[in-house]
Amino acid sequence: MADDAAKALGNAAFSSHDFTSAVIHYTSAIALSPTNHILFSNRSAAYASLRNYADALSDAIKTVELKPDWAKGYSRLGAAHWGLNQFQEAAAAYTKGLEIDPSNEALRSGLADAKKMQEMKERAKTANKLGTAAFKNGDFESAIQHYTTAMEMDDEDIAYITNRAAVYLQMEKYKECIEDCDKAVEKGIELGSDHKMIARVLTRKGTAFVKMAKCSKDYEPAIEAYKRALTVHRSNAEAFNKMKEAERAKQVWERREYIDPKISDEEREKGDEFFEKKMYADAIKQYAEAIKRNPEDPKAYSNRAACYNKLGAFPNGLEDAEKCIELDPKFSGGYIRKAEVEFYLKEYDNAMKTYVQGLNHDPNNQELRHGVTSCIQEINKANRGDVTPKELKERQAKGMEDPEIRNILTDPVIRQVMSDLEENLSAAQKQMKNPVIQSKIQKLIGAGIVQMK
Repeated sequence: MADDAAKALGNAAFSSHDFTSAVIHYTSAIALSPTNHILFSNRSAAYASLRNYADALSDAIKTVELKPDWAKGYSRLGAAHWGLNQFQEAAAAYTKGLEIDPSNEALRSGLADAKKMQEMKERAKTANKLGTAAFKNGDFESAIQHYTTAMEMDDEDIAYITNRAAVYLQMEKYKECIEDCDKAVEKGIELGSDHKMIARVLTRKGTAFVKMAKCSKDYEPAIEAYKRALTVHRSNAEAFNKMKEAERAKQVWERREYIDPKISDEEREKGDEFFEKKMYADAIKQYAEAIKRNPEDPKAYSNRAACYNKLGAFPNGLEDAEKCIELDPKFSGGYIRKAEVEFYLKEYDNAMKTYVQGLNHDPNNQELRHGVTSCIQEINKANRGDVTPKELKERQAKGMEDPEIRNILTDPVIRQVMSDLEENLSAAQKQMKNPVIQSKIQKLIGAGIVQMK
């Protein structure tokens, strides 16, 4: 019959250790004879040989359903449970088979082995609990011993070696921790362990590398371990966050290693040469390199700000100028560059304040003094009406972008003074004797909102 022919082919493949082909042939035979318990038993054995114990179990269950009084079916069932580390269930299957055939040596041997494994599993769990208790109490040496015992009793559970790795990590024995993590990953892949567990092991390995990197400054192995953890389990937030921390630490270390004030001065001088030639884009590149080599040098920021201002990149110029002032509040260059931006943007009141701040630190600086004079001239020009209506409108619109200006204009006292300046000058002059009011009106004058004619 056709099913016998397929069965024969399956048996031949099985004998040749071609278990994949055996499964195919047995499956063909089962399709022709779906109630033949021997076919399911044979395919269960083939699946077990392929370490596909889940399918082996399914076929073994089907075997004993079809032929509950056949002892060999329980042998298949016990073997499948064994492969899944389900030793209690395996023992039950072997016991059931022995009830049918008490003299079956394979069933006797399987039952004895299953009971032994059950006992070993329980002893491993006990040792693991003792290890965890010792770990929590800070007795790391005892924890290592207990976890090692658990591993010897049950090498099919990677939790025990993973726990030992955690102890080594706490003991700062990073090499031993990494070795245990590698063994756990290798074993976990072999056993088809949960991906989350393997990802946790790789994350722990990465953490060990990070600890080592604080001395070696080599963060790459840690980053690679975290990346591998994410490959195994993409939603592992711990691995992702730790990878980012390691990458940031690597960048910080690389920046620190790159710092060299002498080279920074040389790069800045190259930038100065480009600046003199009005090659501002090239100068910016040199100043950027100077800053990388020495991020604490205010001159490089000041010079790069000057380039940005020349190119009309005022937001960049302002940022560099403010950084320059932050690094050295006594250095006039930062104030000059910042005021240049404010002056160009027609924020004459702000520009004048910036120049004055610079003069507080460097009172004899002619560039700062000239800047103050230029600001006063522009403010007075608007007050005299020496600007076009378009220029005045632009200046007023610019002023209204300032939150301080908007707040001043909501003050009822200021609004009354502004009205008096138009209709009752003596009353306005009386109010202007108040220094607070005078300061606010001066702010409005600087913004072009109020004109003194």
